[in-house]
Amino acid sequence: MRPLDGIRVVDLTRVVSGPFCTMQLGDFGAEVIKIERPGKGDDARAFAPPYQGDQSAYFLSVNRNKKSVVLDLKSDRDKEELWRLIDASDVLVENFRPGVMDRLGFGYDAVRQRRPELVYASISGFGDTGPGRDRPGYDVIIQGEAGLMDLTGPEDGAPYKVGTSIADLTAGLTASQAIMAALYARQRDGAGQHVQISMYETVASLLTFNAGIYFATGEPPRRRGNAHPTIVPYETFKAADGWINLGIANDGLWRAFCGAIDRPELAADERFAGAEDRVRNRDVLTPLVTAIIAGRDRDEWLELLQPLGLPCGAIRTVAEVCDSEILEMRGMIAGMPHASAGTVRNIKNPARMSRTPLDIYEAPPILGEHTEEVLSGLPERNS
Repeated sequence: MRPLDGIRVVDLTRVVSGPFCTMQLGDFGAEVIKIERPGKGDDARAFAPPYQGDQSAYFLSVNRNKKSVVLDLKSDRDKEELWRLIDASDVLVENFRPGVMDRLGFGYDAVRQRRPELVYASISGFGDTGPGRDRPGYDVIIQGEAGLMDLTGPEDGAPYKVGTSIADLTAGLTASQAIMAALYARQRDGAGQHVQISMYETVASLLTFNAGIYFATGEPPRRRGNAHPTIVPYETFKAADGWINLGIANDGLWRAFCGAIDRPELAADERFAGAEDRVRNRDVLTPLVTAIIAGRDRDEWLELLQPLGLPCGAIRTVAEVCDSEILEMRGMIAGMPHASAGTVRNIKNPARMSRTPLDIYEAPPILGEHTEEVLSGLPERNS
């Protein structure tokens, strides 16, 4: 068994945030029925090149462990099929703009009247109330609006977005967590509820200590590139042939680092003796560490510092990570046979569960692949 075996999810999502949410539920064992438009399906099917076979690599990355059913929600007949599916399901997930589901006839109030036990999850850009209600939820827009880009990028240069779709992905993760909590709550009284996730609020919640600094001082933290606002040295340094990160996060680690690099005078220097001293004197200390790290190759530093328990790591490429010994030895790459794309590879769900392991990985579906199978297996509509 997997944790969500026996749970059926109606997936009315597309692109990233919703599909990433429902992929988590599928990984945990839910039967996820992905509803797609005739002809085109999920928008992400057209996010290409690159393709794998005739499938968008983008789509393949966030849609495993799902069944695809094609329905035209402008058709009364297909709307009736969707109601039959809702009648036989536990969860509905959608990520349309607020109001769209109401116009289609499947808003929360309509579904609750018919299926009060259903958990209904909505993911939107800015929530269903307030000045951002009607704005589309695009990842790069959210990253900027919710403060993340103000913290990301060089100190004296342009703000940068995070290199992955962090607003979409964290909203999807938060939604899957809330859905599972709502299913647990339903066990007590049999009642479903409306789970609402705003991408903007999700990213704002990630500000954590940066927001804490502002609330405590009234001063917004400034962009520092890869430097940490309250720990030094805790950032990226250029080695002779590449880049490494150092995480010298306390006084003990600082003294051990000074010993490892054979610079005892730095440990004895009052300007750097305590954590607060190193923060106050970062403009002096950081150039010294920069010059030291530049004197050796990346892997030389790792071989020197890691055995001493000093936090350090290479800046690795995506290719290095996907082909890494760590992922290979821990069995973290799923190879899934696909009818037209060959073997699709994904990084598996990182949750490891001793009694209910997440050990089933099925390739993302071809558009409409399961329409007949799913619809023919539904009970007749409740009277």
